[in-house]
Amino acid sequence: MQIQHWRLLTLVISALSLGPSFAHVLEAYPRLSLWEPALWRETTVFNGQYLLFAIVGAPLDIGAIVFSGILAYLSRDDRPARWWAALGALLAAASLLVWFGVVAQANSILATWQPGPVAADFAAVQNQWEFGHMAVATLKLLSFASLVRASVWR
Repeated sequence: MQIQHWRLLTLVISALSLGPSFAHVLEAYPRLSLWEPALWRETTVFNGQYLLFAIVGAPLDIGAIVFSGILAYLSRDDRPARWWAALGALLAAASLLVWFGVVAQANSILATWQPGPVAADFAAVQNQWEFGHMAVATLKLLSFASLVRASVWR
């Protein structure tokens, strides 16, 4: 496959990975400042609101890392493009590590919540979940920007 096609495919996969994370950022303001805790818990924990984020998002996140790494390898003869692509791969990997280290930890607590009174640790778990997603989105945006730079280098 020609490198131009690989660049395009890498950018599309990375953009699709960034999309759901950016959606979390756009949702954050009302979720953190306007919603009652019971509404936040209902939409986040119950009724499968974020099921497709996992089913579709997880393979895209892995794909963004793998495709970016392959792009770095394919760009090995173009040193600046190679470094930008490698940085994109590293940032995509860092976003997944932050997701596992921060968001997944909050998810494991959320999975124990039941209907009824809001948990005593609600605010701490909510902040961990929301700000974890913001950190993931930031890393993915930086990854995407690096990949764009690698793709338009010259």
